[in-house]
Amino acid sequence: MQKQFKFVSIFLLLLMITAACSNNRNTDKVSDKEETQTETEKKENVELTISAAASLKEAMDVIGHTYQEEHPEVRLKFNFGASGSLQQQISQGAPIDLFFSAAEDKFDGLVEKGTIANEDGLDLLGNELVLIVPKADQSIKGFNNLVKKEVGKISIGTPETVPAGKYAKESLEKMDIWKKLESKIVYAKDVRQVLTYVETGNVDAGIVYKTDALVSDKVEIVASADPSTHTPIIYPVGIIKDSKQYETARDFYEYLQSDNALKVFEEYGFTSK
Repeated sequence: MQKQFKFVSIFLLLLMITAACSNNRNTDKVSDKEETQTETEKKENVELTISAAASLKEAMDVIGHTYQEEHPEVRLKFNFGASGSLQQQISQGAPIDLFFSAAEDKFDGLVEKGTIANEDGLDLLGNELVLIVPKADQSIKGFNNLVKKEVGKISIGTPETVPAGKYAKESLEKMDIWKKLESKIVYAKDVRQVLTYVETGNVDAGIVYKTDALVSDKVEIVASADPSTHTPIIYPVGIIKDSKQYETARDFYEYLQSDNALKVFEEYGFTSK
């Protein structure tokens, strides 16, 4: 009887140990599953905010779409505008991960402040400055025609904040016609607003980047500014040092330098540096 009792006790003890181990294994599996789900959720919630010059919009939309198809865990949020305004927003602490400027001076200002590290930025693209008119009006043939009395308003970007406007003013000054045209100038908040003014016929002519003119079927390019008349048009791009998604930002930064991305930029009229 005592032997039988001892046997039953040992059996029950083994049964309890087996059940406990099984529960632990199940708990471990649940924990592993929860951890995997958490990691997946974190990956799916990665969002990058890119501040980019307005002239980059169409090309960046295409590149961003392709990148997100290859990296479904990343969501790209674009903030397009005048480079000077974007620089000010970043300087004031806006939560931006990358800055793609249409002017070196706006970009270099952030590098000098330490907002962008030297090793996290580079000159990526170039562009061209052109004179455009509404497609229905071909009376203006070049920059020198702008001084004629019959030519009314001419639009450029605000030189203090819009790089294309700064280049336009430099070029007109170098041609020695700025003072004659100053009273005709209509300033715009960015280069795309200049394009809109010309498309709608609100002005007789405008000075924009070649890449902007190429995306519109409502304007005609009548002349290109001599590159020697203005500061070189360079588009630098860089990672914001305090980005909370630094590694993902670096991956997209490197993707912008890839052959596939550069091919898209070239299709939209940009040149590679």
